[in-house]
Amino acid sequence: MSASYDFGMEIIGCQFDLAWENPSANYEKACALLAAEKTSSDSLIVLPEMFATGFSMNVEATVEHDNPPASEVFLADLAREKQCAVMGGFAVPSPTPDRGRNELAVFDAEGEKIARYHKNRAFRYTREAEHYEPGEEITVFEFAGWKIAPFICYDLRFPELFRRGTHRGAELITVIASWPEVRDDHWITLLRARAIENLAYVVGINRCGADLNLKYSGRSLIIDPWGKIIADAGSEEGIVRAEIDLQKVRDWRAEFPALADMEVQYLRRLTKQIDE
Repeated sequence: MSASYDFGMEIIGCQFDLAWENPSANYEKACALLAAEKTSSDSLIVLPEMFATGFSMNVEATVEHDNPPASEVFLADLAREKQCAVMGGFAVPSPTPDRGRNELAVFDAEGEKIARYHKNRAFRYTREAEHYEPGEEITVFEFAGWKIAPFICYDLRFPELFRRGTHRGAELITVIASWPEVRDDHWITLLRARAIENLAYVVGINRCGADLNLKYSGRSLIIDPWGKIIADAGSEEGIVRAEIDLQKVRDWRAEFPALADMEVQYLRRLTKQIDE
């Protein structure tokens, strides 16, 4: 008999065409898209990577030097207004001169910060590493009874990062992104793969539209632990939402012990190294 849990969560992803290097316009658009959305204390609103400015390499335009950053103030205010948790990405200063940090933060219904994450893999293909210093730590935080591991865009191509999150108990994985249309198939395939291999829900929230360099197809997705797409935002501005169920994650992990086998193999290798 399966155990019973009462840990449902409503995911509300906000997909929109980001105004280039224009935070006030992006704050306004996010609010407009979310205005009619009903939320509860168990809802999680998710905004894209660098939602305030777009994925610009112009750190003078993207990095927020205020303390707290304006985007954090916006996210906290939105969380209080909607009385739920809110996640979104933005850029802050790095200790390295002339560089930023591509980060995200999460706020609860009281407007208190409950998590932050610093993007681990800078996208060398677009010279992101020359402008934004990559992080090293994985974040796993708790909300509404769930353990959640957030990631950002290019991180998606590195399954070892996600394993670290799952090893720390993550049951829901989020990926916020500015993922271009030209690699749309990769986005969908990799999100589904991360769900399947980690036996977890995966939420990928992307931007749509175009910036000065690229087009973006959106395709924000909510995917269940079997890799099935349960909600798809398509290519236009709008909201993608779905109810997710923690019981399904825990029951599937109990029935199909791939994660337990991963831990067993890890411990065997560690023991062998110690013995040697």
